Amino acid sequence: MRSGLALPPSVEERLSGWVRIQERRAAAPARIQPRPCVTISRQFGCEGFPLCLRLQQLLEQASGEPWQIFDKIFIEKLAQDEEAALLMLRELEDPARYLEGFGFHPRGAVTRDQAFARMAVSVLRFAQDGNAIIVGRAGAILCRNLENGFHFRLEASREWRVAGLARRMGIGCEEAEDLERTQSRLREHFVR
Repeated sequence: MRSGLALPPSVEERLSGWVRIQERRAAAPARIQPRPCVTISRQFGCEGFPLCLRLQQLLEQASGEPWQIFDKIFIEKLAQDEEAALLMLRELEDPARYLEGFGFHPRGAVTRDQAFARMAVSVLRFAQDGNAIIVGRAGAILCRNLENGFHFRLEASREWRVAGLARRMGIGCEEAEDLERTQSRLREHFVR
């Protein structure tokens, strides 16, 4: 496996931390003012996770409360019991998606639209709980009407993103350009 595709090292720790936060919140008195949430969208090739780790540190220092990062890996880990639905989310560009539009899918199977709806509900719940940093997963779009939301987008030149991909993944520039082009199209389609 290429190093750029490896899981962030702390997903298990983040999951257990999130469970502890939820337990503390359930025992605490209700807050009048909702806690804030931050969404970060990005162009493919702009590394969001290192920024989120630093942002998490700064927000925890400023607020004195724990903050949680919700990214693709964390949300998938949290919802492992719906593994089939999440596998479908990873392959939104699969031609089978178009067949589903005409009603062709196995009886009892979760469609991609249903899988997305489940993921969207989870993202909204995290945002409404607050003290959340949501990376991707259409977070900015899903949370755009929440009063406690702050939305940011990471952008960089294509040359910078391609060079970073090549360096992080240990691949040639041509392969990194193809990857950037393909993934950028997939992200645009996902957002639409």
